[in-house]
Amino acid sequence: MIPFENAWPYERMYDDIYIQECPYCGSENVLTNMKQEMLERAKEGIKTLLIMPCCNGRMTILEADDDYFWTNESLRK
Repeated sequence: MIPFENAWPYERMYDDIYIQECPYCGSENVLTNMKQEMLERAKEGIKTLLIMPCCNGRMTILEADDDYFWTNESLRK
């Protein structure tokens, strides 16, 4: 089981995936480059790499649900 410290929330608006606040640089309302196909793969438990466009931070998503990305690193302080 992945600990909650490794979870980060995201929002879907139409086909766009937003992150309220970047866990690496703190930028707000970040529009990611993630496509719907990538999100579906993450929901299937396929490891997915997301490069944050604001700071080039690398988030390795181990799995996803309808609200959170579950990663291999602690994102909460």
